[in-house]
Amino acid sequence: MEGCRLAALDDLPLLEEFAELAVAEQVDNRGGWVWSRRETRTPPFRASLEAAFHNPDEQLWMGQIDDVPVGYAVAGVELLRTGELLGRISDMWVQPEARQVGVGEALVGNVIDWCTERGCVGIDSMALPGNRATKNFFETFGFKARLLTVYRPLDSD
Repeated sequence: MEGCRLAALDDLPLLEEFAELAVAEQVDNRGGWVWSRRETRTPPFRASLEAAFHNPDEQLWMGQIDDVPVGYAVAGVELLRTGELLGRISDMWVQPEARQVGVGEALVGNVIDWCTERGCVGIDSMALPGNRATKNFFETFGFKARLLTVYRPLDSD
């Protein structure tokens, strides 16, 4: 059965592996080159994931099928200039062979519950341009695009 649980420090090696796989999967997609250098957590991933465990404004979850970890999510809260809190999904990834069976849904459901309990006014996440599956996935939970970032590479030629 699919579901998720809170991650534990013992999960660090697997979380690090999942984070590396998540970045590797997207780096060559449209927008992935800059995303992998700007929006992802800072390598080495183990250090930044371990720091998340000690940050009271972040939470980590492991997605599972029959108690076997197959994905993860990390969410945090940011203080807006108005004093309100905004939830932010910084990491979310599920092994390709474990997708479309409810693991991602369980992870997002837990993120939404956690952000609601924290009093967040909303939740941000990211989807690379052209990654229709990710965009559609988040839309099923009521997420909508609120900002588009445009980019122009400067070739050295």
